[in-house]
Amino acid sequence: MSRVFEPFVVAEGEGPIVVLVHGGWTDHRTWDFFAPHLSDCYRVVRYDRRGHSRSPWAEPVPRRQDEDDLAALIEELGAPVHLVGNSYGGSISLGLIGRRPELVASVALHEPPLLGVARPGTPLSAERHVVLGALDEVAAEVRRGRPEVGACRFVEEVALGPGSWAMLPPHVKATMVANAHTLVGTLADPHWGALTDLASPSVPLLLSDGTDSPAWLRMVADELANSVVPHAERLTLAAAGHVPHLTNPAEYATAVRHFVSSATSSATSSTTMEVLS
Repeated sequence: MSRVFEPFVVAEGEGPIVVLVHGGWTDHRTWDFFAPHLSDCYRVVRYDRRGHSRSPWAEPVPRRQDEDDLAALIEELGAPVHLVGNSYGGSISLGLIGRRPELVASVALHEPPLLGVARPGTPLSAERHVVLGALDEVAAEVRRGRPEVGACRFVEEVALGPGSWAMLPPHVKATMVANAHTLVGTLADPHWGALTDLASPSVPLLLSDGTDSPAWLRMVADELANSVVPHAERLTLAAAGHVPHLTNPAEYATAVRHFVSSATSSATSSTTMEVLS
C-alpha cells in the first residue's frame, strides 16, 4: 500500500507490536527513555507524525488526517497493534479506535487534551476558556515568527507549569521550536479537541494522568473516565506530570507492560473460548 505521506519510523525489539504516538511539538525521540523498557518483550514502533521533524508536511493537519496516517501505518505493520499515546497522540489514538477498532488490540492514553468533552457549568468548562485563550496567544507568537517564545509559553502556561521551560534539555527545546508551526495547524482544525466517534468498549483502554499535571488535564481525564469511556482502566501516576515517559519512564513503562500483558491474555482467552464453543 503506497502512501502520499511517508513517516519516519523507528522499530526495535521482537514480539507483539506496540506503536508509540507522540504529542504535539515533539517527535519519535520523546520516547527515547521509555522505549527500551518495552523492547525486550515487544516490537516497539515509533514514528514522526505528519509535519513533525523528519516527516515534513507544509499544510495544516486535521486530527482525522493524523488518525488516517496512523491507520495506514498499522495496516502496513500488521493489525491489530497496541497503542501508547501521549497528550495529542492520545487524542489521535482515541479517535482512531472510535473509527477503526479492528486495528487496535489495546490503547494506553496519558492526558489527551480533549477539551471538547467539557460539559457546560462544570469546572472544566471554565478552565476550557482559559486554556483556549492561552493556546491562541501561543499560536499568535508562532505566527509572529517567535516560535521560541511560543514554545516557552506553551510549556509554562498550558502543558507543564511555571519554570518548566528552563528545566528542559536543549535538544528538547530545539525540537519544540522546530515543530512550533504544527500547533497553528492543529488549532485550524475545529474538531481538534472534540471526540466525535466514541471508543468501542471492546478495545481495552488505560487512561492515566499525573498528580503533578496542570489541573485542566486531570479534569479532562476525569471527565473522559466518568462519561465518555467509563470502561477504561484508570491510573494516576504519583509525582508525574504530562510527560511521564520522560520524567518517570520506568514506572510508566511498568504500568503499560502490565496493561498490555493483561489485554493480550484477555484476548487470547476470549479467542480460546470462541473456538471451544
